[in-house]
Parts: sequence; C-alpha cells; structure tokens
Amino acid sequence: MKICQCNNINVDGVHIIAPQGSPNTDGIHISNSQNINILNSVIATGDDCVSMGPGNKNILIQNIACGPGHGISIGSLGKYNNEADISGITVQHCTLSQTMYGLRIKTLASDFKHTAYNITYDDVVMDNANHPIFIDQEYCPSKGCDESKPSSVQIKDVWYKNIRGSSKSQSAVNLKCSSKYPCDNINFFNIDLLYQNSDNSVNANCKNVRGSASGIQNPPSCL
Repeated sequence: MKICQCNNINVDGVHIIAPQGSPNTDGIHISNSQNINILNSVIATGDDCVSMGPGNKNILIQNIACGPGHGISIGSLGKYNNEADISGITVQHCTLSQTMYGLRIKTLASDFKHTAYNITYDDVVMDNANHPIFIDQEYCPSKGCDESKPSSVQIKDVWYKNIRGSSKSQSAVNLKCSSKYPCDNINFFNIDLLYQNSDNSVNANCKNVRGSASGIQNPPSCL
C-alpha cells in the first residue's frame, strides 16, 4: 500500500502479507503526506512493515503487529536535493516479532541537507528483533556509495520511551549518526532489552550523537 501526497487518511484494521524473503515489499509506504493514521493492523512482509519517506508530517503508527520484515522505518532520507523535511512522527503500542530491524531511521551519505525531527517511539515490544533500535546514517543499499562522505541529514528531537523485549543480536542499540550533522537531543527513557530471552548481556553503541538517558537502561546507555 502506498500513500503519497495525501492528507487526513486513516488506515485501520488491515492485514498485509508478503513472503518473508521477497525484496522491496514494504507493507505500507508513506511519502509527502500529512495527518495520516495507521491503526490496529497486522503486517508481515519481506521489507519494512511501515516505511516513511521524506515530506511527511504528523504521522501516527499505533497498535501494529509487525513481523516478519524489516520493522518500522523512517527513510531512506537524503537521496534527492528537493526532499522536504519529515516531522511529527509517533509510533506507539506496537509489537515487532522476528524482524531484521526494529525501530530504524536510515539516511544516505549525500550533500543534500534535510531534517528529521520531533519523532516519538513509545510502548513498543520487541520479540527477537535483530536490531531493535537503529539509527543508520551510513545506509548504503548498493555498492555505489561513497563511504567517506557523511550524511547531511540532521536527526534531532527523538524520544524512545518504554521499549522492551528481546533482541536477536547482542547489539541491541545502534546509533550511527553523521559526523557532519551529529544527532541531537536523542532521549532514552525506560529501555529494557534482553538477549534472546536469556541472561546474556546486550550492548549499546553510539557514534556522533548527543542526548540523555533516564529510568531503566538495559543495555547501559551510551548517551
């Protein structure tokens, strides 16, 4: 399902299925839209359950059962010069099961300056998500990327609250931000992730990021 250049759209109670190994099968993709609500749905795909591209404003993703797939993603951003900013994104009361990623923001290495801001993730359960929390500003979907060039997308004012469950990898939190425009005001509150429902430890990795952490922090915060 693709929602493009739309305003005031509600998607409620849909069930979307694609084979787990099928490429480029986003369940719902939203771009250049505002006031969009995706509610009470089940999505199992070979790519993102929900993906949000540039130009979106005031998007609510609520009560989604996602998995398998690549999780709930913002991006990729920074591909084109004329992209509009993305802001006002809320993801809450969701469960991600056996996904490759959990909550992901991804930007390409380019000179195109854009901003992603005012983003909130709240009350999200991970069931063996491979990378539950992931900001990837070194995203390179093909071999043609210039890895020496930092992303010019600014990510700021992001809140992760009450994120809990299990991680399939020990690297549960990865914040790989741009050296040119470091992530700013990234906030963690009550993060409680375990390694595959066992007592083994998980870890957090931060790069070029400023923010704060409070409440439960498992893994120990790198902020």
